[in-house]
Amino acid sequence: MTSPLTRVKRPTGSVGQVGTEGGSAAKVPGLLAHRSWWWGVALVILIFLPLVITGATFTTIAVYCLMYMGIATAWNSFSGFSGYVSLGHAVFFGVGAYTMALLSTHWNMSGGLSMFALLPLAGIVAAIIAIPYGYIALRTRRHTFVVITIAFFFIAQLLAFNLSFTGGSAGVVLPNGQFSASDYNNPFYYACLIVLVLTVAAVIGIRRSRFGLQLFAIRDDEDRARSLGVKVGRVKITSFMISAIPVAMMGAIWAFFIGQIYPQFAFNAALDVTIALMAFLGGFGTIVGPLLGALVLEALQRYLNLYLANADLYLVIYGLLFLGVISFLPEGILPSIGKRLRLRRLRREEAEVTPATSGEVAP
Repeated sequence: MTSPLTRVKRPTGSVGQVGTEGGSAAKVPGLLAHRSWWWGVALVILIFLPLVITGATFTTIAVYCLMYMGIATAWNSFSGFSGYVSLGHAVFFGVGAYTMALLSTHWNMSGGLSMFALLPLAGIVAAIIAIPYGYIALRTRRHTFVVITIAFFFIAQLLAFNLSFTGGSAGVVLPNGQFSASDYNNPFYYACLIVLVLTVAAVIGIRRSRFGLQLFAIRDDEDRARSLGVKVGRVKITSFMISAIPVAMMGAIWAFFIGQIYPQFAFNAALDVTIALMAFLGGFGTIVGPLLGALVLEALQRYLNLYLANADLYLVIYGLLFLGVISFLPEGILPSIGKRLRLRRLRREEAEVTPATSGEVAP
């Protein structure tokens, strides 16, 4: 009997995804092709960036950009690949933040680099919580799933307000970071960078694996995927759990970075909308898309917060930007650019062939 994995058709991924279609990445035009050396160049730039530009304002923005790039990539590895749009991943962010805060205060940690050793624990706690969360939420289909995730988010936020060990509305104060004032942001920057690199590597591995093919089969036609033998429930819960880990680790870094957390900020409804917008802006279901969307939107938000008198004006700009993307780039920046490049290339090839077919000498 043919394995169900081999019977699932490889998805026709959008431009910006890993170029597995047709066995070669060369079919993706120009800069959008996933070449290993592009990743290497980007990584080298990110490693040396805070050493070259040392301003506190710039490095603070850079920390938040890397943080949201990792969160959007992890979110997209589930929602973009499976088609189930989650508006409850802020639960994992808050869980990671409170894991960092509660463990560090309970163990009387000094606030040095040893604090980052709690990041894997934050990811493990979020993965454990994601199992019953996903088991309940993923028993529904896509539109109902969105509502269920919103309900889970508000339940988690209310628990953070009312449970005694979370500190309630008074929040939790973390140990102060024992770093020099001149490069205080750098440890957080590199912690975010490590989590981001591991997240992107994991997502690329998923995208190229049989597990990734199962996710895309569920996104295209869940009932058909089930009839082909895909363990739909198990695959969805596993993907949901994997996506929770980087989000929680970024939440733990955020808690240590700001030094004090409150329920309304650790469990922030705006986070879910923001990461979804980032993924849709760059390219939903692609690899590079969430990275690009998070970099653009988060840098824009931080810049506007610094230089605009009204700190909430960026929400209006977000709305206008979202309307512009939906109207002119409905598939996201990278897929839309890739499609236009392919159309332009096809028109150029047709223009070169037409004189030859009409009896003239082709150029």
